[in-house]
Formats: sequence, C-alpha cells, structure tokens
Amino acid sequence: MPRAVIFVNGYIPNLDLARGLIRPGDMIFAADGGSRHAMALGLVPSVIIGDLDSLTSDVRHLTEQSVTRLIQHPRDKNETDFELAMFHAVEIGYTEILIIAALGNRLDQTLGNLALLTDPRLSALDVRLDDGLEEAFFTHGNCHIRGARGDLVSLIPWGGNVIGVTTEGLHWSVQGETLYPYKTRGISNELLGEMASVSVISGLLLIVHRRQI
Repeated sequence: MPRAVIFVNGYIPNLDLARGLIRPGDMIFAADGGSRHAMALGLVPSVIIGDLDSLTSDVRHLTEQSVTRLIQHPRDKNETDFELAMFHAVEIGYTEILIIAALGNRLDQTLGNLALLTDPRLSALDVRLDDGLEEAFFTHGNCHIRGARGDLVSLIPWGGNVIGVTTEGLHWSVQGETLYPYKTRGISNELLGEMASVSVISGLLLIVHRRQI
C-alpha cells in the first residue's frame, strides 16, 4: 500500500523543503485547512476531512472540479481535524503515515499532535510528523534516523523512564542507558553520517530530528 500523507492546518517554515518530502505514489489527505498547503504544492487531496470551517473559496472551487472527497464532521466535536484525518487513514489500512504542518506555531497544538502519536492503535505503524526542517516520531523498539552529518537528534523520554537506550551513528553514544524525563541527557546529539539507529528495551522515546539546511 502507498504511503498516506496528511496535510494539517498548521505552519510550514519552507514550502520547498516540504515539497521534498513528497514521493511518487503518495496518497494525499488534508485535515480541513491543511488543504491550502497541499494546493500550494500543486497537490490535490483525495480526501479532505474535518468540520470544513477553514476551507477557502479557492480550495472549495478546486475540489469541486476534482475527484476530492469531502468528509464533514460537526464543528462541535471531541476531536481535532487532524485526529479525524489520521484515524481515517488508519481505518483504510495505511501503515506508513507522514503528517505535514503539525509542528510549530502553537505549542498546545504541537503537544496535542505529538500526544496523538502515542495512541496504542499506532504502535505497530510508522507515523511521523515532519515539515521538511524537523521530523518527530516515537519508538518503543528499534528505529532509524536518516539525514546528513551534523543534523541534530534529540532523544526525549515520554511519560516515564526509557530503559536500555542504545544508539549507533550518533556523535555522543548511548549504550544501554536509562533516560529520565526530568533529565536532558538525550538533547542535541548529532548524526555522524547519513543514518543512525536507536533501540529501546522498554518505555516510549520521542525522537526529534532537525535537519541542517
């Protein structure tokens, strides 16, 4: 199955960097006003989902001329448009999901978006937030970080201690350590090359990768 790419109605620091995230064959989704980012990149979402209160007239006109499906929810709801869009993709069966424009601009939204990724239904999936400059994702097992030498990588324990953290390919090696949520031991490490690996015995680890552009 191709990858699902969901555009959220948040902040993109650089459209060209965001454009570089798109692969041929990606299925494009938008959480309400996130459609404006997709359209700015010349992409027409297959689905726009949410309460649809943020759709501009230009986006509505373009979607009416395309095969875009609009899924409208009530404005008074318990979920954000992003949550609705992400779990719509999960229900369809996507196992790799990239979310664009879910970082930055508003701290509450950023924290909420990160917290959504800890939902147990996503534990076996590859789900990442990315804006072209930074990516953020969770691991409770093994993962890889791909980038360039000098990229910053931070390892942040989420919700408790993370036990048995081991890294390969980072400047400051971590070998079987426990990282604590009230310590900054894992902040601002660096890639030694194009890829690093991180493994965890137990606990949930947030990985933030900032590219050196």
